[in-house]
Amino acid sequence: MNRIVAELVSCQNQIDSFFENQRIAQLLRQSNILKQCGIAPVAVMRFIFCLAFTGKNLFRYLQTTDSRAEIGKDTVYRFLNSTHANWRKFLHLLSAAVIRKHIVPLTAEQTPKVFIVDDSLYNRDRSKKVELLARVHDHNQNRYYRGFRLLTLGWSDGTTYLPVSFSLLSSGNKKNRLTEMADVDKRTNGYKRRTESLRKAPEMLKDLVIQARNRGISADYLLFDSWFAFPSVIIAMLEQKQQVICMLKAMKTITYGYKGFDLTLNDLYKSVYKRRGRAKVLASALVELGKNTEGEAVMAKIVFVRDRSKKKWLALLSTDVELADEQVIALYKRRWDIEVFFKITKSYLNLAKEFQSRSYDALVAHTSIVFARYIMLALARRTSKDPRTLGSLFHAGCDELRQVSFAEALRLLLDQLEQLVKSFAETVAAPIRAMLAEFIAQIPGLLRRSLLLPACKI
Repeated sequence: MNRIVAELVSCQNQIDSFFENQRIAQLLRQSNILKQCGIAPVAVMRFIFCLAFTGKNLFRYLQTTDSRAEIGKDTVYRFLNSTHANWRKFLHLLSAAVIRKHIVPLTAEQTPKVFIVDDSLYNRDRSKKVELLARVHDHNQNRYYRGFRLLTLGWSDGTTYLPVSFSLLSSGNKKNRLTEMADVDKRTNGYKRRTESLRKAPEMLKDLVIQARNRGISADYLLFDSWFAFPSVIIAMLEQKQQVICMLKAMKTITYGYKGFDLTLNDLYKSVYKRRGRAKVLASALVELGKNTEGEAVMAKIVFVRDRSKKKWLALLSTDVELADEQVIALYKRRWDIEVFFKITKSYLNLAKEFQSRSYDALVAHTSIVFARYIMLALARRTSKDPRTLGSLFHAGCDELRQVSFAEALRLLLDQLEQLVKSFAETVAAPIRAMLAEFIAQIPGLLRRSLLLPACKI
């Protein structure tokens, strides 16, 4: 029981520290999330934020004796259903502050930073009256579900992944929508969110990246999988000065220019020179994707990689043709961070499970709060694992290590070896002493005098 109480107190302290250090109340005001009745928005935000760490949903928590009487169900849903709240701006401000203040100082300048885009199923399969609910195809199980496509943009430095923004996509096809849009004021943020949900994912991908960059969040490369890897999407991102690394899918309708011919991905693989043996990188080729708006040819590099699970190959594309093949593969490996993010938010942070609201605004608000929970956990993990967060203690340790010169280190090593040789039998120790005497004789005289090796009897 004492251990459980200590863990609860530690978790609450971590949450309080996160709200204070990241100035959540100020970010809420800047995002037009304002007080409507008697309770401050930051208090309601903290109440919802803590629900996932209590192991209860809203209904069960309100039934307990330790629930806060001043915050009821109506207060929570009034907070979530606000059409004026700009939750995307809130996530932008929060992630930008964490990246600028906590992550970038711990990352080397030459380390590439990346955006990662992917979509996942936001499942509401048992719902019927949820606003803009649609039939969504799940590529993993190859079947349709009721729900939304959660298109997510994240940022990573190779060590820490942070969600930046998202869009809950419905379906632009009216036949696939089970419920239509509610009648809301067209001047509000809620109406803008609803109209965005009817757009196609490649169009929203471009807007999410541009909006994040306008908020001061930048990255060297944009990573996504083969579902978005169309030449038109890649060229559109290049026109926004954003380099792209993605996986390609062999399709008969998409061709690449190579040595004057338009080849499909399968034909391109047959045409390029293959490396011999069991090389992981099979081949690479410089291809033309198409023309940009100015009529100039857009070039890219395609790297063919051996598929470990099958006797086939995988193709990766990089718009930065100067990158080495191994660098393209190493950078694309970071895309797996967003898959881990989806798993954690759905399994542990109650994404799409904590509330059963029918309002589209409430779905967006709750998803933003879940993303904020993940940002807190990612920040706590980075500060507890990275030794540079120890501040002056870390730098003092580095200075102490630098003060040990090469000569002193070698002398310490020889002294340890001397003690070790003394414990051996004479028949074993004699050849070792002979080899060490020959080694010491070959050391330059200046270094041998600084080590005082004549006095070191081995």
